[in-house]
Amino acid sequence: MRYEGFGPGGSLIIVDCLTDNPTRTISDVRTCFNKNDAKLSANGSVVMSFDHLAVLSFPGDDADKVIEAMFAADVAVEEVECEDGTVTIFAPPAEFFKAKTALLEAFPGLELDMQEITFIAQAPVTLTGDSLAAFEKLQAMLHDCDDVQEIYHNVTLPG
Repeated sequence: MRYEGFGPGGSLIIVDCLTDNPTRTISDVRTCFNKNDAKLSANGSVVMSFDHLAVLSFPGDDADKVIEAMFAADVAVEEVECEDGTVTIFAPPAEFFKAKTALLEAFPGLELDMQEITFIAQAPVTLTGDSLAAFEKLQAMLHDCDDVQEIYHNVTLPG
């Protein structure tokens, strides 16, 4: 189950759940939202503000070699970033396995720091004061729900 909503201070939240009892899960998630100045919304209303991407990250500094490896393996890559000694590849979710395989073949012994399919906010927001406190409380309550597997949001957290 995937639930979407609007949180404190204009934050956007996507909650992925795995459940054997949808009635209990929606009740738990709704309670978390209602107690923290947040509202559940219709499916599709929040997810459109996120990019759904495969993300692969590893130590390195040569984005050109990575791009060549992806091109040689016919992997559709959205973007390759090289920053602070880390190379990060962003690709469509359907290209995850293909991109990972191409990397491991092109760079034997490579250890990936990050390898996941995730939602990345298109427009991050910074919260302060009461909005930040309410958002952190909402996030903590959602994490305490047994059925919640993953929480995606557009909030840039301090620290």
